[in-house]
Amino acid sequence: MSIVVHIPHAGIQIPASERQAYTVSPGELDAEMLRMTDHYTDELFGVQHDLIASVVFPWSRLLVDPERFRKDTQEPMAARGMGAIYTRTSFGEPLRDEPSPDERERLLRAYYDPHHAAFEAAVGAALDRDDRCLIVDAHSFPSIALPCDMDQASDRPEICIGTDAFHTPAYLAEAAAGMFRDDFWITEVNRPYAGAIAPMRWYGRDRRVDSIMIEVNRATYMDETTGAKLPGFDDAKSALQTCLGQIIGYWSDHF
Repeated sequence: MSIVVHIPHAGIQIPASERQAYTVSPGELDAEMLRMTDHYTDELFGVQHDLIASVVFPWSRLLVDPERFRKDTQEPMAARGMGAIYTRTSFGEPLRDEPSPDERERLLRAYYDPHHAAFEAAVGAALDRDDRCLIVDAHSFPSIALPCDMDQASDRPEICIGTDAFHTPAYLAEAAAGMFRDDFWITEVNRPYAGAIAPMRWYGRDRRVDSIMIEVNRATYMDETTGAKLPGFDDAKSALQTCLGQIIGYWSDHF
């Protein structure tokens, strides 16, 4: 089996050289980062195994969001100022100056493209080795919907399983949801978020690449007002990794 765990939103770093473009105060930027970061997902999904590669974006998504399509014309969230380069906050307020075409391309080449090159290399290595690859797209989400969220329902689950029509086998989505539910996680599929990522090289064209998104509600492991871990963080991590291991094992048994 060959697994790639993709962790795009755990980072909190913005280089000092890039900060002058932001029009919010440092305190407001920190508050937005607290709201938008998938805190600790690099720890929660950090499964250690010889055949599991982790691809972690080291920068904040407020700098560049590697989970968005590179072209704004392909990205639905670009209409809200939250394409690959955010110009609006989660509340729809100005975040940074609108980059010129040259500045946008510079940012994408400096931060977005290297991440996707690493992601593509990891998936390519898995295919070269086993001719199959499962991508686990690892995220967390706030317990209360942000204004930018398309799903504003208040009854948010503890686990959200996201799927892609081409890259997520139905059996895998059903099994993943069942495994989390069997471990007493309140679980929904494609709610409040939907989708699962694959590198553009294989996206929508190569069924050797499977992908599933797993999102965990932040209220299960952290204090969302401070960013601090809850006392039960290690228990939540252990339970999450147990279910993740079961999902990976179930997928590998099909080949």
